[in-house]
Amino acid sequence: MGRSGMGRSGMGRSSWWWSVILLGLGGCASGRLVSFPADPGGTNPSSLNSAFGENSPALAGRWLVFVSDRRGSQDLLLYDIQDRRMVELPELNAFDTIAASPSISEDGRWIAFAASRQGRTDIYLYDRPNRQLRNLTQTLQLETRNPQISADGSRIVFEIERSGQWDIAVYTREGQPIEIP
Repeated sequence: MGRSGMGRSGMGRSSWWWSVILLGLGGCASGRLVSFPADPGGTNPSSLNSAFGENSPALAGRWLVFVSDRRGSQDLLLYDIQDRRMVELPELNAFDTIAASPSISEDGRWIAFAASRQGRTDIYLYDRPNRQLRNLTQTLQLETRNPQISADGSRIVFEIERSGQWDIAVYTREGQPIEIP
């Protein structure tokens, strides 16, 4: 199953129903709409829906990763669609960080995202089983945004700003740039 951008029904903080279109390998003809029950208070650990702002959802396989302010800061949250439950992300979210634009590998192991910390935005990679967070762009003195991770988690592509122009950069998950001829 490939990646799919998804939106929320309605606009603003008052809308809190998520629906996901699950697509089979055959494309849209085999897709189905799945609605998740709401938890207006955002306190049910197995609930996907809440009255809080939730943005930038990304879907890969059984995993849905998104940004939410339900904990009082811009955090990344992970939902297991198959088991219908939130998945803990230890060592990932910090109060001094604003997360954005998450992307997840097909197996749910790797999460790439942009994060602003102390006025600087970098691209980060989180290894979920090992609870390790790595800043992939800390040595770049450029603006970065919109990371996407490959299905197998081996490559991360994102935008970098050079001299007023946005270019595409491709890195390995070890943080090494890949030169594209």
